[in-house]
Amino acid sequence: SLAMNPIQRPEMYIIGAQPVCSQLPGLSPGQRKLCQLYQEHMVFIGEGARSAIKECQYQFRQRRWNCSTVDNTSVFGRVMKIGSRETAFTYAVSAAGVVNAISRACREGELSSCGCSRTARPKDLPRDWLWGGCGDNVEYGYRFAKEFVDAKEREKNYVRGSEEQARMLMNLQNNEAGRRAVYKLADVACKCHGVSGSCSLKTCWLQLADFRKVGDLLKEKYDSAAAMRISRKGKLELVNSRFNMPTQEDLVYVDPSPDYCLRNETTGSLGTQGRLCNKTSEGMDGCELMCCGRGYDQFKTVQRERCHCKFHWCCYVKCKKCTEIVDQYVCK
Repeated sequence: SLAMNPIQRPEMYIIGAQPVCSQLPGLSPGQRKLCQLYQEHMVFIGEGARSAIKECQYQFRQRRWNCSTVDNTSVFGRVMKIGSRETAFTYAVSAAGVVNAISRACREGELSSCGCSRTARPKDLPRDWLWGGCGDNVEYGYRFAKEFVDAKEREKNYVRGSEEQARMLMNLQNNEAGRRAVYKLADVACKCHGVSGSCSLKTCWLQLADFRKVGDLLKEKYDSAAAMRISRKGKLELVNSRFNMPTQEDLVYVDPSPDYCLRNETTGSLGTQGRLCNKTSEGMDGCELMCCGRGYDQFKTVQRERCHCKFHWCCYVKCKKCTEIVDQYVCK
């Protein structure tokens, strides 16, 4: 729901390219106003979107839908048009990417409107440890991402109980889940001081988790995402009331996912023809599931790897290059 094509046109996020706000495609009127007020933030929103796309492609690399695109209007492709689990993940990881990038930019002094984190000292920190090294400003990152990313949804005015309202509420829920994942995983980091590394003194600060951990957490949320529908009162409710109501940290979806087996421009499915598969795996990357029962072709490929490595005193490693012919399999 934010800057969705930084990969095609990364120059869009370079502030020198004026007027940046009118050039950015896909911004809603509210987001365009925020862009004008916070122009220096835009390059980091672009960075956040890029890291989100990379993470999405990593998390789904062995799935039929591998977070790739059908057309160039959106990096995530037309999957965004249906309210599926995959769309829920893309909204969450995109919002998380913005929180991550803005929080870090604050700490690094790149933005005039924020600085180091001002999080209160944790109660369980030992008394003789110092608190207040320059931490990632996850509070500011969270607030800014909430305002910017959600602006597009909040300015829409749909009929209560309509499918459009269901999709808007779904997007807002998943945006929030993404932001909370970054907030939840941020943790205390410390550095030792003292004579010859004796660690007689420690300085600690708040630090963002590696973005891979955020991706892993959101992938877990994707696997347990809740199917929802809109009530006549205009609220999302569970399709199956036997399950627990999702919290603000959970992902939700309103449409079933297509199977992504065949190319379909409408749903944004590229199909799995030509995809590499693992003949011995029984998981989603296995040839049976990846190829949707259509079968697969085998071919041989040459792989070059470093081998017979030896450590030489002092101090380098010397390796030979070995080539081996390996079998690979692609879906028909």
